[in-house]
Amino acid sequence: MNFEEFQNQSRLYVIGALEPEELEQFDRERKKSGKRAEDFITHCYALHEAFALSLRSEKASASIKERLMSMVRELKQVTHARNAADVPLMTAATKQRRQDRSRCLLHRKRE
Repeated sequence: MNFEEFQNQSRLYVIGALEPEELEQFDRERKKSGKRAEDFITHCYALHEAFALSLRSEKASASIKERLMSMVRELKQVTHARNAADVPLMTAATKQRRQDRSRCLLHRKRE
């Protein structure tokens, strides 16, 4: 692979578009090319970030907002159910032990 091919592969690497076989070949060439390769990859990442930051977001449509809110509600329900399952039920014996401890602590404070 010559350096021009490496540059083309670098652009694809930065956006995550290399296949596993291509990625192996790219990594080998990257190690062989050293600092020159790393500098070019860094440059590609900078361009990628600048491009991403330059994009304007579209206003969210009502359907997108509704889907998002539906996902949030579903997550809340799952989380609430999971938390409720984690809370042990208080049995009569547990209540009695708590009352006994409270009496014991009150008795100690009086002394």
